[in-house]
Amino acid sequence: MSRRTVRDRRQTMNRRALLYGAGATAVAGLAAWQLWPAGAGGRVATDAIGDKVQRLPASDLPEFARGGDTHRLYRYAVEHGEDLRYMPCFCGCYRFGHQNNRDCYIKTTHGDGTLTFTSHAAT
Repeated sequence: MSRRTVRDRRQTMNRRALLYGAGATAVAGLAAWQLWPAGAGGRVATDAIGDKVQRLPASDLPEFARGGDTHRLYRYAVEHGEDLRYMPCFCGCYRFGHQNNRDCYIKTTHGDGTLTFTSHAAT
């Protein structure tokens, strides 16, 4: 094989590796964007364990908690979250990292006063 042929093959392989790498990065970025908890805009997203999540001010309730009596339970979780931290949950969600009953309603409390709600208690 001539040097030119070897160089051409290396360039082709480098281009192919670059394209595959860029494609894999794009797919991973899109997947991360879809799985990331919703921003302060309140869009409902799906987290890594399959629960719906929605980030809202504490005065609002998530879309998945607006039917039936579910809204009362979520409102209680917002207003009495510290009490729920002392109550265990028995649905087996400890496998997903939940440490108490509050974790079934509120996934994260943010410094700006918003909460990321989880649909775990609603389903």
